[in-house]
Amino acid sequence: MYQLFIGNKNYSTWSMRPWILLKQAGIPFQEQLIQFDSFDADSQFKTEILKLNPTGKVPALADGDLIVWDSLAICEYVAEQYPEKALLPQDQKLRARARCISAEMHSSFQSLRNLCPMNVEADLTHVGKQLWAEHTQLRAEVARIDQIWSQRPSEDSFLCGEFSLADAFYAPVVMRFECYQLPLSDASQAYRQKILALSSVQQWIAEAKQEHMFVPFDEPYRQHRDEFLKA
Repeated sequence: MYQLFIGNKNYSTWSMRPWILLKQAGIPFQEQLIQFDSFDADSQFKTEILKLNPTGKVPALADGDLIVWDSLAICEYVAEQYPEKALLPQDQKLRARARCISAEMHSSFQSLRNLCPMNVEADLTHVGKQLWAEHTQLRAEVARIDQIWSQRPSEDSFLCGEFSLADAFYAPVVMRFECYQLPLSDASQAYRQKILALSSVQQWIAEAKQEHMFVPFDEPYRQHRDEFLKA
């Protein structure tokens, strides 16, 4: 059975991607949480994850004596191991689209990442309004995400038809939009709701809210955990 090493569910977008993929596909795995404390070289987090992953980051997937690191590599590996799950679309054009938009998410959208870190339990709508007004690049990146989400094969489909690796990659982006309430078109709002309705995403959200942890270096907008908690 796979072992998936992840960070805090409230904050760790990269951990969320393979976790959602495995859960939604019904692939068994054991979750191993390595809690964030700091990313200092001598921190407990770094000490633990460096035993597994030479980059010192989560997630990492252990399959026997094989360690796969990097969220995109993990998701591609799982898709190859379980071809019957169709985690990459069978249609060649849709498969290419899934890979393109996943790779784009993996390497782009730096303003969104830096300005709007994932915070599942918080309602930072007031912060989102201010960021939206002040940052041109953030507005441009949201427009591109809106375009990707709006170009689904049909109004009621996932990004590439059926649920795929690409949707797992954009699930943490949905969490950011939930937290900061950044503007989206009606078509993209429908996709956001579709992702939020997934059983795997609902489980992630519930477990993130149960962590009851506050990691200051992941909290640029709150001074303590009780501030701006979602109702």
